[in-house]
Amino acid sequence: FIVSGIAVLILLYFGYQKLYLAPRAEKAANLVFKAEEYASSTDDSLHKKAIAGDGSYPGFKEIADEYSNTKSANIANAYLGGLYLREGKYAEAIEALEKYSDTGSEVLDPLVVGLLGDAYSEQKDYNKAASFYKQAAEKKENSYTSPLFLKKLGLVYEQLKENKKAEEAYTKIKNNYPESQEASLVEG
Repeated sequence: FIVSGIAVLILLYFGYQKLYLAPRAEKAANLVFKAEEYASSTDDSLHKKAIAGDGSYPGFKEIADEYSNTKSANIANAYLGGLYLREGKYAEAIEALEKYSDTGSEVLDPLVVGLLGDAYSEQKDYNKAASFYKQAAEKKENSYTSPLFLKKLGLVYEQLKENKKAEEAYTKIKNNYPESQEASLVEG
């Protein structure tokens, strides 16, 4: 009974993966392109279509909800968070960004954590913002995201009147990322 029980579980697992998840993941990947196209536009009305869809193609919100266990839904949550942040809907941005799961990306993973910091900063919750900016700067250290979030961390520390910590963040930019745009903006 134990052996046949294990065999049934293995068959169910592979059936679920191949017959249910794989087709859903493929369908979600085929649908997400239009929402990405709308999101890359500078037109705010197209950003609304990226979120809600246009009648023919679903938006990120539907993709994230309908295909929640796929990579496309994960990416949709990152886009949703960024678009909500841009619209000033900080609670919705936080909710979407918190649904994002790390992908191993050198850039996207820290950006999502940093966007959480932005949302909390906009809500004037500077302690939470500092925590997320610190995580984002250290998540996948690179010359693009790390100096960006160290700068934001320094600015948040200034808001918290923690000038020594702000100075440490700025010094780290100067020392570790001297070629970055942020390093040129940091004084002495």
